[in-house]
Amino acid sequence: MPVSSRFKKAPELKLRLLISIYRFLPVLLLFLGLAGCLKPGGWPVDQAEYDKRFPQDDYLSLQVPAELKPEQAQAPSFKVNEKGQTLLSLEQAAYAALRGNQELTVRQFAPVQAGAFEKIERGVFSPELFADFSYGLEKADKFKTSSRTWKNEETTETLATAGVRRRFASGTNVEISAEGDRTSSSLDPDESEARLGLSITQSLLRGLGPVVNLVAVRQAELKTRASLYELRGFTEATLAQAEIAYWEFVQAEREIAIFKRSLEVAQQQLLEIEQRIEVGMLPQVEAAAARAEVARREQATIEAESNLEDRRLRLLRIINPGGGLGLKLVSTSRPDLTPRSIKDIKARAALARKSRPDLNEARLRLKENRLQTIATKNGLLPRLDLFVSLGKTGYAQSLSNSFSDLDGSNYDAVAGVKLSHYLDNLSAEGRHTAALASARQARAALDNLNQQVELDVRLALNQVERARRQIFATRLTRELQEKTVFAEIERFDVGKSTSLLVAQAQRDLLASQINEVQAIVYYRIGLVRLYLAEGSLLQRRGVSVAAKPSLW
Repeated sequence: MPVSSRFKKAPELKLRLLISIYRFLPVLLLFLGLAGCLKPGGWPVDQAEYDKRFPQDDYLSLQVPAELKPEQAQAPSFKVNEKGQTLLSLEQAAYAALRGNQELTVRQFAPVQAGAFEKIERGVFSPELFADFSYGLEKADKFKTSSRTWKNEETTETLATAGVRRRFASGTNVEISAEGDRTSSSLDPDESEARLGLSITQSLLRGLGPVVNLVAVRQAELKTRASLYELRGFTEATLAQAEIAYWEFVQAEREIAIFKRSLEVAQQQLLEIEQRIEVGMLPQVEAAAARAEVARREQATIEAESNLEDRRLRLLRIINPGGGLGLKLVSTSRPDLTPRSIKDIKARAALARKSRPDLNEARLRLKENRLQTIATKNGLLPRLDLFVSLGKTGYAQSLSNSFSDLDGSNYDAVAGVKLSHYLDNLSAEGRHTAALASARQARAALDNLNQQVELDVRLALNQVERARRQIFATRLTRELQEKTVFAEIERFDVGKSTSLLVAQAQRDLLASQINEVQAIVYYRIGLVRLYLAEGSLLQRRGVSVAAKPSLW
């Protein structure tokens, strides 16, 4: 069938389509113009649409990888006594804190985010599949030189392109594509063109080589490792907080027990004095000092009970074992131990320089900043690219035949270079200067942190040694004060002392007992802070954190 007769059957339908488009085009343009004048907040969007497309609990499907959760060699179990109180040991408190602390859970998502950005940077070098399809229709009067007349011509063009492109770390961009183009006319024969193309662009100055082009990937890797060190540091700090809070709770328990015993002693002393007053052995004025001492002990007991409740709530907030803040606790771990002197300052400082998470993180930040200087220094160079484009083309009336014609002699080849460079290059120079300053700042920060780490270790050792010596001193003071109270009571029994002196001696004994408990607990807390300062607390407690989750 001739080409012209084939098109005679469809012109009316196509003409109606064009007329309909032209008729509604002004209305469409008016609607788009009015819509563009509306403020973004004025668009009527139902909240249900957001919930339908993006469910509020959709993000909850992302969980913290198991590798990021700290693991202990053995998970202790909780027990409850006959009074409904939870028996809590130091190991149980530490385990509960590492599993239930809400702040730690928040921090565990930081490495997940960092790992995602690492994937993003690696994805720059992934192959990209692309495809385009277009269909065009044109109807116009054209002058035909063959007949030297104007004729109405209707032309349709169908264009399809598909291919793969990829960027390589060497600074090379490669694109392979296949293209098909078919043109039909009501006056001329159909034309089809097929082309297979290969395009290669190679950077020669700026952007040349994997050292420069992989900077962003290496920086993302360093950020991921730094986030893991940051998480390790926060995990260690959380464990230290849990242990310190536990020993402070133990201290509050012991103090309230001491205050209650001292209150009972004061009440018993008052009862004996009142009995002696009744039988005429003592004057009435002796009861005043004893009653004042009972009131003072009651006041101290109230303060101790409030302090115990405060320590219980703080401990529960840190360990979050479940059951809410109303959970009643009873400690089972005793703080008593034989203190020993610690002399290996240099060895512990060296351990801290090797193990401290914040110091290792600072080292990675320095490497990250140094990598940035490599990228900005390369950015000072001009952009000079070598490009090569090769193509093989086939022609025919049908598209299938045009692809069959690709083995013919038709081809195209283009090669050349492109150069671009700012005359003053101020932007690149500014970025390079900023990168150098950041790297120098990171180096200074690392040196400062090294000094701070050694200071932390020495201060922690000093506190441990002070608490160790205080344990022996307060123990001796308490033993001597017990003898003083016993002697004062004997003197009072034979009438050579007063109730005021007895109360004062008992008050001094109470203070010495409190000081002894504080010294023991302070030694325990000092050891925790020492292990935290040297970065060995997790290892000493048998807690491990993955170096890098397997999902990356």
